[in-house]
Amino acid sequence: MPRDMTTDRLEAVIGQCASAGCKPLMQDFHGARVPEGDALMLKGIVLAVADGISSSQTSGVAAQSAVRMLLSDYYDTPDSWTVKTAASRVLQSANAWLYGQNRTLADLDSGMVCAFAALILKGGAGHVLHAGDARVARYADGLLDPLTVDHRSGEMLARALGAAETVALDYRRVPLRAGDVFVLSTDGLHEHISGADVAHALTLPTLNDACRALVDTALSRGSADNLTVQILQVTRLPQEAGLPETTALLVLPLPKPGDTLDGLRVLRALSQTPRSHVFLAADPDGRKIVLKIPASETLENPAALRRFTLEEWVARRVSSVHVMQAADLPQPRSGLYVAMAYLPGRTLRQRMTDHPGAPLDKMRDIAGQIISGLRALHRREMIHQDIRPENILIDEDGSVRIIDLGSVSVAGVEEAAPGLLGELPGTLQYTAPEYLSGDVVSWRSDQYALAVILYEMLTGRLPYGAQVARIATRADQRRLQYAPARSDDNAVPAFVDAALRRALHPDPLRRYDALSEFLADLHRPGSAARAAHHIPLAARDPLRFWQALTIILAVICVILAAQLAG
Repeated sequence: MPRDMTTDRLEAVIGQCASAGCKPLMQDFHGARVPEGDALMLKGIVLAVADGISSSQTSGVAAQSAVRMLLSDYYDTPDSWTVKTAASRVLQSANAWLYGQNRTLADLDSGMVCAFAALILKGGAGHVLHAGDARVARYADGLLDPLTVDHRSGEMLARALGAAETVALDYRRVPLRAGDVFVLSTDGLHEHISGADVAHALTLPTLNDACRALVDTALSRGSADNLTVQILQVTRLPQEAGLPETTALLVLPLPKPGDTLDGLRVLRALSQTPRSHVFLAADPDGRKIVLKIPASETLENPAALRRFTLEEWVARRVSSVHVMQAADLPQPRSGLYVAMAYLPGRTLRQRMTDHPGAPLDKMRDIAGQIISGLRALHRREMIHQDIRPENILIDEDGSVRIIDLGSVSVAGVEEAAPGLLGELPGTLQYTAPEYLSGDVVSWRSDQYALAVILYEMLTGRLPYGAQVARIATRADQRRLQYAPARSDDNAVPAFVDAALRRALHPDPLRRYDALSEFLADLHRPGSAARAAHHIPLAARDPLRFWQALTIILAVICVILAAQLAG
């Protein structure tokens, strides 16, 4: 059975202290949030400190707003996003709001501007985001090692929230160990303390005591600014975790037609695979639902079981008419199964078998719908990883949906528990070469798989034949030879062939930068076609070519003559 993640979670102790010091106005702000349950695994622990600029009477409001926005809005971002993506989006939004408040000011130095630093602990890593001269440092063996670099130009901040329409945030990821100590501070404190001071403070009974001692030390050494410090000590790191939906669920006996399961009436068995037993059921309102119960082979394989439960988890977090959806259950779940909305229709593989050689318009229509579904996944930092004709469903109205989400790579989940989802279970014929060569995998890998499908729809064959199966290194990847889709046996336009060639390039970075651009090039000659059909000037306009060449040669002769005369 899956392991209960609440028994194996990230744990930390936090201390905090802030003081206006000798100033009449407090312009620092700080905060921390330690969530429980699912959010602890998928979002982590957040600490943040902000320091308003001294010249502004409202910069304290800016510091307070920025910290509160991160502590609140970060936890509302999709669970599938990485820390960097989620926190950066929130902080850019905070920056835009602060900058908007400053637009009418003649002098930005009197506006809502603040330095900012955050530490987010998730899984086995710490994530640092920073702008300005607030700091995050790691303490070890009497040394205070800064993880941030101050953004200052003389006495002025070179970077801060609210100072410009966008802010360049520094980001750094650091591995965690049990016992690690991190210190977040504003310049009123860290400019007056050392690693030895932190070492002494950590001998006190609590981390709050340690923070107060550091503030007192900085004040005694002449700090003339506001002072804020946070100390976090990692006390436990997670060793293993499962997706929240897998926790504490019982394995159910296989139902029979007519049985009732959590308010669902089982109608009939649909299929059986090594991974699962699939049944058609109906809820009390008559809506049809597909139930998947793990097979014994899946139950004996932890990685396969995590993949099994992933499908519904992903479906509940992606909203698109072109991606299969999870089903709403009439009663709480009593056992381990996956519930998905029933989708009538046939697979694209069946359609390709029944109607080989798809017309261009039909291919484009199917491509557009698949791309819409893929973009919904990619916006959530998810990669499908198993796009193939068997996983594309088409109903009687021609609506296309991506199915089988058990292979999806979820960046945020992998970040929380690296390797949690096991090895790629994709299909070799549609697998991008970077999976096999060890190159970087990205959303462009789904682009490759889609292009293979479209190529096959038009030609009935694969673009690289059996070459992909022999890839083991990047050198093998570079040696792939594309077989043109356009031939005497079909009517594939040259510009469509050029678009497919680019989307199928062995080097992921030479594929399209956006799926929308790929789709556009399938409809009309685009950048790929122009690149593939570049005609030299000598061929396009021989007269201009020879005129230009004559002029160049004449100039060279004049230069040589001048050099000889000198």
